[in-house]
Amino acid sequence: MRRLLFALSVCVFCLCPASRATETPPFDYLITGGLVFSGEEAPGAPLVVGIQGDRIVYVGAADAAHRAHQVIDATGLLVAPGFIDPHTHAWDERGAQGPLMLDSYLTQGITTVVSGNDGKGPADMAVAATELTARGLGANMALFAGHGTIRGQVMGLDDRAPTAPELATMKQLLAKAMDDGALGLSTGLFYAPGSFANTDEVIALAAVAGEKGGFYESHIRDESNYTVGLIAATEEAIEIGRKGGLPVHIAHIKALGVDVWGQSAEIVSLVEAARAAGVTVTADQYPWSASGTRISNALVPRWAMAGGRQAMLERLTGAATRDKILTAMAENLRRRGGPASILLTGGRQDWRGETLEAFAARRGETPIAAAEYILKEGDAGIASFNMNEADMATFMTQPWVMTSSDGGDGHPRKYASFPRKYTRYVRDKGLLTLPAFIHRSTALTADTFKLKDRGRLRVGAFADIVIFDPDRFRPVADFEQPARHSEGVVHLFVGGRPAITDGTLTGARVGQVLRRDGS
Repeated sequence: MRRLLFALSVCVFCLCPASRATETPPFDYLITGGLVFSGEEAPGAPLVVGIQGDRIVYVGAADAAHRAHQVIDATGLLVAPGFIDPHTHAWDERGAQGPLMLDSYLTQGITTVVSGNDGKGPADMAVAATELTARGLGANMALFAGHGTIRGQVMGLDDRAPTAPELATMKQLLAKAMDDGALGLSTGLFYAPGSFANTDEVIALAAVAGEKGGFYESHIRDESNYTVGLIAATEEAIEIGRKGGLPVHIAHIKALGVDVWGQSAEIVSLVEAARAAGVTVTADQYPWSASGTRISNALVPRWAMAGGRQAMLERLTGAATRDKILTAMAENLRRRGGPASILLTGGRQDWRGETLEAFAARRGETPIAAAEYILKEGDAGIASFNMNEADMATFMTQPWVMTSSDGGDGHPRKYASFPRKYTRYVRDKGLLTLPAFIHRSTALTADTFKLKDRGRLRVGAFADIVIFDPDRFRPVADFEQPARHSEGVVHLFVGGRPAITDGTLTGARVGQVLRRDGS
C-alpha cells in the first residue's frame, strides 16, 4: 500500500514562501521522507516539514542545506495535520484530580479534542479553563458551554418553561461563558433537563452565542421516533440556527432504530436545502453501528425523569405511573432493536459484557423487568446496536460531515474511531479516499469551529502533526475489550512537542486550552 500511495503523489502541493534553512536557525524538528497531506482534500506529496517552537515554519522540497536539532525519518509513513475530534466526553470524564492525558485520543492521532457536548459543558468557562490548565492536558481541548448545565444551575430538573428572570439569568451565564472563550452553545435536547426546554428557549439562548460569534451544537431532540421524530428534530435544529443567527452543528448524525432506517436521504436533503438558503449546517459522525448511552436514557420516557433520579424511582413504584413507564420502556426497547441489541457496558460488574437479553434470561425474568432492576441498582452504560450501514454511508459521504468519536467509557469509539474509519471505510470498503478521510478529520473540523491555525500543514500553523503507518494504523479496541489503545501512530506532535515518539506515548502535558478566538 505504501508503494501505491507514493506512486499516486504527483500533485503540486501548495506552499507558502519560506526562507532557505541556511538563512535561519536550525529547525527543532525536520520531518523527512514521508508522504505529506496538507489537510485539504488533495493527494499527498513527498515533502519535508520543518518545526520551530510551536509552529510549522517550512513545508517544501528537501534541501541538503537544511539543518535540524532532530530529524524524523518518515519514510513509508503518512504525515498529516493532527486529527481534531469535535465530539468527546473528556470534560465529563475528567475525574476529580490529576492531569488529563487523553491517551485514548492521542493514540488515534488526535491532537485536539472538543468537549462539553450534549449540553454538558461547563457553565463557568473561566473556572474550567483554569482547572484544565492547572491539571495539564495531553492534547489540546476546546469547550462548549452546556445548555443542560446552565439550565440545571438555574432551574434544576424542572419540566417547564423558564420564567423571564430565569431566562435572563441563563442568558447572562452564557454570555459570560462566551466571553471567556466557549466555542458556542451545546444542547442535549434528547436528555433531561435539555428535553424540558421548548424551541423558543433554545433560540433565545442560541442568539446570545451567535451575537458573540459562536456556534450552536446539538444532540438533536430525537434521532429516532421517540417524540417528534428524526425529521422534525433536524428541522428544529435548522430553525434554531436560522432564527438565532448562527451556524448549526448536528452531533453524531444518525438514523437510530428500525423505524427510521432509510431516512438519511431525507435528512441530507433538509441540510442541503438549509445550506442553500444561507444557514450554515454541518455534522459529525462516528463510524460505529452502535451508539452509546445509559439504560435510563435509552428506555425511560423523559417525563418520568423530571425532578431527577429519586423522583423517577418513586414513579416506578407509584400505582398511577408504573405501568405507563414500563409500557413506554417496552416500546423504546423495540425501536432500538430488542434486548439482544443492548450490550451492558457499565454499572455493576456482574452484568457487564452481557446483552440485556442474556442478563434477563439469567435472572429468569423479562427484559423490561431486568432493565427495571438495573435502574434501581444504579443504572448502566450500554452500547445500543441500532444503525444500519446504508444510512451510515449516506451520511459519511457528505462533504459537510466530519469524523468524531463521541468518546465515552465502555464503548470502543473512545479508543478507536479514527483508525476504524480509516481501515473500514477508506482501506477496506473504499467509501472515502485517503485525502477525504484526512480532510474530514482535520481542516473541515478546524474551519467549522474556527480553530485558528489548526487542521492544516502549512507555514505559520501550529505544529499539531500526526505521522502514521498506513499499513499498521488500525483499531484494537472492540466491544469485548473497549479500552485498548489503537496502533500505527509512529510520531505525534502537539504544539511542536512530542506526544508520541516511535510509537510510544511520552507522557508529556503538551496540550493547551483553546478559546474561540484562537488563543
